[in-house]
This record gives sequence, structure tokens and C-alpha cells, in this order.
Amino acid sequence: MLAYYLRLAAQSHRRSPGLSALMVIAIGLGLSVCVMALAVFRAVSANPIWWKNDVLYAVTVDAWGAEQPPDDRFLERSSPQLTYRDAVAIARSDIPTRSIAMWNSNQVVESGVPGTKPLNGNVRLTGRDFFAMFDVPFAFGSGWSVAQDQAGEPVIVLNRTTNEKLFGGINSVGRTVRVDGRDMRVVGVLADWQPTPRFYDLNTGSFNIIEDAFIPFAWTERLGKNPAGSTQCWKDERIDSYPAFLASECVWLQSWVELPDAATRERFQSFLDNYAREQKKQGRMVRPLNNRLESVSEWLERNEVVSTDNRMLVGLGFAFLAVCLLNVVGLLLAKFLGAAPQAGLRRALGARRRDIVQQHLVEVVGIGLAGGVLGLLLSMLGLWGVRAMYAKGFGNLGSVAHLDWTMVWIALGLSALAGILAGLYPALRVGRVQPASYLKTQ
Repeated sequence: MLAYYLRLAAQSHRRSPGLSALMVIAIGLGLSVCVMALAVFRAVSANPIWWKNDVLYAVTVDAWGAEQPPDDRFLERSSPQLTYRDAVAIARSDIPTRSIAMWNSNQVVESGVPGTKPLNGNVRLTGRDFFAMFDVPFAFGSGWSVAQDQAGEPVIVLNRTTNEKLFGGINSVGRTVRVDGRDMRVVGVLADWQPTPRFYDLNTGSFNIIEDAFIPFAWTERLGKNPAGSTQCWKDERIDSYPAFLASECVWLQSWVELPDAATRERFQSFLDNYAREQKKQGRMVRPLNNRLESVSEWLERNEVVSTDNRMLVGLGFAFLAVCLLNVVGLLLAKFLGAAPQAGLRRALGARRRDIVQQHLVEVVGIGLAGGVLGLLLSMLGLWGVRAMYAKGFGNLGSVAHLDWTMVWIALGLSALAGILAGLYPALRVGRVQPASYLKTQ
């Protein structure tokens, strides 16, 4: 019967091609807007390291003064960043399986290879556990060793793009680069890696690209550089040197730990609370005890990576699709009732009402799928425009605007559902037509 219904649908389209085209275009336009909104929302709301969500935790302690913090988010929660002294003390705990303190710095990186230009790069100073903690893939080499980490040896890991700019993409492990005038040996080159959102540091942009290079955290004091990211200070204190800045109450570092189970998490939470109590005895951390361990998903929610605007965009996309479907309902009513004599003749020849409804539903599902294909093409075109727009200086947000196979199947499923929803009432309406009235007029 399906083949017969398909033949009837093809004959119906040939009788009124303009009407069928209008319905396909309406569904395609509505679906494209809806799919674009869903694609962006799905990407920005995704947990880029979901498989370790139960073991990775962002660490925060409340080191602010008694005064109201400059950000309302800190009224009930601690600052999303740490002071230097707190970050170092927390990283020294032997409770976590892995632990890091880290920050960003702008540095000039050059390879010395003739014909290559120096790179004004973003360099992350971090511990060696960064790479294993966040499952960072390597194309060549690896991260630095424990001894190199503790001694702060002049070693560096380049990301793939930086390696291409400085060394043409070859295996540069063992080569030397200059970072702010200091020679550093390349020990590793990353493979393609771009967590979206960039969960481990949301202070400089949730969708910024990863750093150009990574060096040991122990270089912090030697570099004597101010951080390139967000720095917030609450205390009126004299900061006339880099050591004074490191000893200040300014918050500018990030801290993450890997805790394998609930018992370890409780032990580390107790460690944080005891650390804060000791600091209170020294006149610091005067606010109520407020130390937090937040999983990746909690961290993304706290920092409002998925904004209200993103949710509203999805709602508007579905609203636009609903408006398009209402128009399709009207067009289908006109088309089906215009062909009611044929349906009446089929009923007179023995077709059941259910058969008439099924015949017309097969037709509308075909229209819906055709609209889905058109919608996918329009979505790809629209997302290409989004990528082109954000490529001009909006970080890595443009890279999230793409269609994967999951979104393709979602789009096709939505298109079939849209066809059924739009065609159900017109199909039922024409199925209730009494054949006698049409037979008398023929």
C-alpha cells in the first residue's frame, strides 16, 4: 500500500506543484531557523569533558574583605579565581590525584627559523597535571616531567597551530624557542584540541581558543609578568613590585583538582575549610566560610555560559517553526479539499476512511521530509555565515556553529513530525467527507 500511496502523492504534487513548493519552502524556512538555534544552544550548553564530570572540580575559596564584593555573584559564592598564595597552597595538597594552579600571560614566542615571524602569543603557566587531568591529546612528545615541573625547567608545549606557524607543522620536539627572550626547549606539541566551552578558564571568554603554548607554573616568579586575564583586587594595599603583587589579595589564578571518589572529595573539602580557618587566624578571609568544589557542569552553570539569550533564541526558533506550520495547515486544507472528489470516489469504490487519512499523511510526511532537506541546506548556509562573522574577532564561538550527524537526524525527525502535525487535521477533515455528495455532482 505504501507504494500506492506514494504514487498518489506524486500525482497530487504534479496537479499542484506551486502549492507543494510553497509548503516545502515554509517548512524549510521554519526548520532552518529552529535547527540553527538548536545547533548553537547544543554546543554552548555541552559539557566538553562530560566523562570526567564526577572527578574534576574547580576550586574556590572566599578571600574577599568584609566589604561587598565588586561582583554581585560573589555575595553568596566565592570568587571564581584565587590569590597567588592560596592557589599555591592548595596545589601543594597531596589529597587530589592531580592538582594544578594556572594563569595566562602574553609573551613573544619566536623559533629562530629563517622566514618565520615572532608570535605574540598567549602562554598558560600551569602544572604538568594539566594535560593528563583534561585528557589533552599530543601529536608529538608529551608534557614535561615531575622533576621539570618542580624545578621549573625551561620547557614548553606548543599547540598545533603555533607549531605550524613556527616550524611548519613538523615534529619540533627538541627544538628551541625563545619566550620573552628566554630559550625554552619544546617537549610536546598538541594534537587538535579545542574544548568548547573552554571550561578550565572562563574568565577570559568562554569560547576563546586555547593558549598558544604552555610552560611550567614555577616560571611565575621568574617571568615577573602581569596576568593577561581578569584581575580583581578588593584591598587598598601598596603594590610597587612583582613580589608585592604575588603577596597581595588580588585574585587572578585558576585552580582545578581531580578527586577520584566521594571520600577523597570530603577529605579535600575538609582540607580547604581547615586552610581557611588557619588564614582567618592570620587576619585573612574574614567573610563566612565559603569554600567550594564545583564539577565541570556546575562550573559552567555558575558562570552562566548558557545565557538567557540562548534559551530565548531556541524558543523563538520553535515559535517561528510553529507559525510556518500554521501556514502549511491552511495550504494543505486548500489542497486536500480541492482534491476531495477523488477521495470521495475512492471511498465509493470501497476505501475506508482510515485509508484516505493514511494516503494524505504519506503525502504530508513527504512534504515534511522535503522541507527538512531544504531546511538543512539553509541551516548549513546560515551557520556558515555565523562562522564567517565570528571568525573576524569573536573568539572561538564560530566553531560551535556546525551540524553533526546528531543534528541532521534531529532535523529530519523534526521535519517529519512537522509534516504530520501540519497535515493531521487536513487529512482527518478530508477523510470525513461523504462520497455521495461528490458522486451526485459528477
